[in-house]
Parts: sequence; structure tokens; C-alpha cells
Amino acid sequence: VQLQASGGGLVQVGDSLKLSCAASGLPFSRYFMAWFRKAPGKEREFLAVINWNAGRIFYADSVRGRFTISRDNANNTAYLEMNNLKPEDTAVYYCAAAYERVILPRIQSAYDYWGQGTLVTVSS
Repeated sequence: VQLQASGGGLVQVGDSLKLSCAASGLPFSRYFMAWFRKAPGKEREFLAVINWNAGRIFYADSVRGRFTISRDNANNTAYLEMNNLKPEDTAVYYCAAAYERVILPRIQSAYDYWGQGTLVTVSS
């Protein structure tokens, strides 16, 4: 199983960025997909989770209204679209996968697989 996160980079305040998480080696449509991030000096933070058909989506308060999670089951890829980026959004962003259900989406141990992370730097 492999989750490959990509799309990070250096952007300016107010810019937008769309991250991708390409999954392989698992039945993608049977997994909840989530995004977390880890900022320097902070613990890894839950951002968003989406179920198999996008019928259930949940966001952290810190990103609700600015970030959008989505998925394309035909291409085994999950996305995180980030708008109006702020310096405090600077972090390594990780995707994660959980098989069929997630009871406590904010908890890292709820997820079976993790991507390697992609760095987003927001410059002021």
C-alpha cells in the first residue's frame, strides 16, 4: 500500500493550492480518506475527512470554509483544495486512509495508512 502526497510548495498569503494523494495497493473506494498537517513545533493536526462517496465530510474548525476535501475513486486520488492561505498554514501535509469507517476522525490511530507528506510554505 502506498499513499503519495504531492502538490505542496511555496506560495504567498492569500494564494490557493491543491494537494493530491494518490493511492495504490488498496481498494480505494472502501477507504475513508483524510488530511492532517504538522507545523513546526506543533503536533500533527486533523484537517478533514471524506467517506467513500463524499456523502460524509467533516472539517476541523481551523480550516472549515477555506479548505475543501474531495476524491476521485476512478483515479484512486484524494484532494485537498486550500484557499486564502495564511502563514499559519505552513506545515507538512499528510494524507491518511482508514478502512470502511472512522469513529474518531481526529485521532491518528484511526487510520491504517499514511502518506509521506508534502510541504506547504506560506510566505508573507
